[in-house]
Amino acid sequence: MAKKIISTTEETNIDLTSSKEKKVSGTKKTMVKTASAKAKNLKQADSEMPSKITETALSGTASAEIQSTAPGLQPVEVYSRFSDFDISLFKAGKHYKLYELFGSHTLEHKGVTGTYFAVWAPNAQVVHVIGNFNGWNKNSHQLNVRWDGSGIWEGFIPHVGHGETYKYAIKSFYGEELEKGDPFAYRWEEPPRTASIVTHTYHDWHDGQWMKKRIQHNTLTRPYSVYEVHFGSWARSPESPDQFMGYREMAEVLVPYVKEMGFTHVEFMPLAEHPYYPSWGYQITGYFAASTRYGSPQDLMYLIEKFHAEDIGVILDWVPSHFPGDAHGLFRFDGTSLYEHEDPQKGFHPDWKSYIFNYGRNEVKSFLISNAIFWLERYHIDGLRVDAVASMLYLDYSRNAGEWEPNIYGGNQNLEAIQFLKEFNEAVYSNFPDVQTTAEESTSFGGVSRPTYLGGLGFGMKWMMGWMHDTINYFKEDPINRKYHHKELTFSLLYAFTENFMLPLSHDEVVYGKKSMINKMPGDEWQRFANLRTLYSYMFTHPGTKLLFMGDEFAQSEQWEFGQSLDWHLLEHRPHKGMQDLIKALNKLYQTEPALYEKAFSGDGFEWIDENNAEDSVLVYARKGILPEDELVIILNLTPVVRQGFRVGVPQAGSWKEIFNSDDLHFWGSGAINPDELVTEEVGWNYKPQSVGLTLPPLAAIVLKKVG
Repeated sequence: MAKKIISTTEETNIDLTSSKEKKVSGTKKTMVKTASAKAKNLKQADSEMPSKITETALSGTASAEIQSTAPGLQPVEVYSRFSDFDISLFKAGKHYKLYELFGSHTLEHKGVTGTYFAVWAPNAQVVHVIGNFNGWNKNSHQLNVRWDGSGIWEGFIPHVGHGETYKYAIKSFYGEELEKGDPFAYRWEEPPRTASIVTHTYHDWHDGQWMKKRIQHNTLTRPYSVYEVHFGSWARSPESPDQFMGYREMAEVLVPYVKEMGFTHVEFMPLAEHPYYPSWGYQITGYFAASTRYGSPQDLMYLIEKFHAEDIGVILDWVPSHFPGDAHGLFRFDGTSLYEHEDPQKGFHPDWKSYIFNYGRNEVKSFLISNAIFWLERYHIDGLRVDAVASMLYLDYSRNAGEWEPNIYGGNQNLEAIQFLKEFNEAVYSNFPDVQTTAEESTSFGGVSRPTYLGGLGFGMKWMMGWMHDTINYFKEDPINRKYHHKELTFSLLYAFTENFMLPLSHDEVVYGKKSMINKMPGDEWQRFANLRTLYSYMFTHPGTKLLFMGDEFAQSEQWEFGQSLDWHLLEHRPHKGMQDLIKALNKLYQTEPALYEKAFSGDGFEWIDENNAEDSVLVYARKGILPEDELVIILNLTPVVRQGFRVGVPQAGSWKEIFNSDDLHFWGSGAINPDELVTEEVGWNYKPQSVGLTLPPLAAIVLKKVG
């Protein structure tokens, strides 16, 4: 399918190419490019803003000097959208809606439609707006610096409208000449082009029903099963495998697929504009813009709306930890370390060769928290997964002795980053109490998912990286050796309730030589698939919410390659189709059995029945809901030995039924199931007064529920 560069729903026919070969001589009379005729009646393109903009008194901006403009072009007019209160909040790090003020906003001023520009560059000598409209003339449209010491440059340019490309030409204090994209731009050109685009984020939303009830889907006492997606490589057209599918195209295939699979949420790896596709989206230059690779802002909103129509929440990966050093981006924005920390021991990331935000600078905190609020407000995002939190928390992260400086107390914690994360979570939950924030945090830092008023960071959930590593390492072992590694599988329950944990099998585990999930498993083909079915069954019955990366649900054979589609043809083969059917069944089990989610973050919802049978490599545990009749018993057989007449102690006397068996023929198992009800006998076992005898299938998990 054709790559989506500019949406067919775009409101203008403006040529968005900003290549400098189109540059027009400054002495030649040029026609000002404006929006379509519709813009003449446009009072304000940003309809998310108040319907009437009050023109700020001219005293808020320093008087503009007479500018040299090409014939036919009108100079920058004095204009401001900032109040004194806005400025005080910005300086204090407490303004969380800066996107309503900074950036480019099409509006009407003195009866003329044009665009208001505002940019923070406190160490600049001068700032000009350059673009196709003025032939990229660095001298024709100088912004006005505010008198109040805020470092904000602003002004109104008549007849510059929706769809215009632009940059800021900044002359630094030291005389360096820079060309920067707009940090607050709602849209950018498709890479490798690097200009910002004047646009709006208006969308006629039709997801009101979801927004009213989403708290029911996002609460931590409900099922929370996440399908992690890298947008550019989930699927591509067989006819054009090198081209991306757009947001609207994906809405027609991805939404019904996620619904069919039974996931409650979809999580997108970063969709903010990033110049380098192999960064997977984690090297961002356009924090307020959806990537133009896949379409317009409204196209992404359409996709999100389609998910909401199917009662599926949308989570976005958010990256406040670092940014790249691209010349057009945030790096040394006004010729100084404006967004990043000046000290390379705090401002440079040695692993990713990127730059770390200065969390102690109030204006930077306002920028970042405003960005989080922006995605939640303008795009109706239902949750933010915060990337690389561990790298933010510690001053010595990936640094050797002598490469970092202790904090004021002599410790290694980044106190400014910790305070920022607390303020971020407080801002998010105070404005959007019906969303969730999740931390990708891999250390033993305490209280990540505890409220800030209890000293925590305030996240809703934290990735359980320890569970992920221990579980994968255990399942890599040949079953004959697993009895020596039994504790690796039980260790997670020693700390499972210290945080609100999410169990992640993410993209990081199937890339860069780590092998696909199926190829991590030992044994022949049947055993590898049986092992993976058991691992997934363990994941879905273990306390905590769930996250599974795309392709893992059908046992993608090769590791993830971001430059190509998943291998969907594998579903023509029975083992892979069986794995996909297993994930559907596990999602259904998870959502229909309250014992698996009602007390997911409480020790009251879990009980070991037998965690010590290392010799047989068998685990038995119970999951409990609010009602006693919802209790489940889960048995894992982690060897390929079928165990007939295997006895298990159960918590209640009566009849028990096998409601799930990963060895079912439907999942490409061997079919060693327990079709009949299992009636308890008064035989004490596993410290229970009653027990049942059953067939334990090879390399499999079974789930029992009392039915009588």
